[in-house]
Amino acid sequence: MTSADDTDDGITLVHVPERHRYEVRDGNAVAGFVQYTVPDETHVDLIHTEVDDAYGGRGLAGRVVAFALADIRARDLRIIPHCPYVQSWLKKHPGYADVTDWPEA
Repeated sequence: MTSADDTDDGITLVHVPERHRYEVRDGNAVAGFVQYTVPDETHVDLIHTEVDDAYGGRGLAGRVVAFALADIRARDLRIIPHCPYVQSWLKKHPGYADVTDWPEA
């Protein structure tokens, strides 16, 4: 499990491979996540992003997506963004174009 602590606001970002997701946590509470599948040995398919309504407007979805993408890149894997939120995020942050394989329409 990989994790990153943001001590300024108590938010922790965690990779939970046994659940196939990256989580954003507030203490012990899961505030949101990015769900993925592993279709082959070189790709991680990001399929769904969700943040609890109680945490809306704090930028947590973007933070957990950025954490997920950085971890996937660090593991020398490629991204398939099926999640509409991840697709939108990637269009605003082109620095991950080198590791992104866009799904066919």
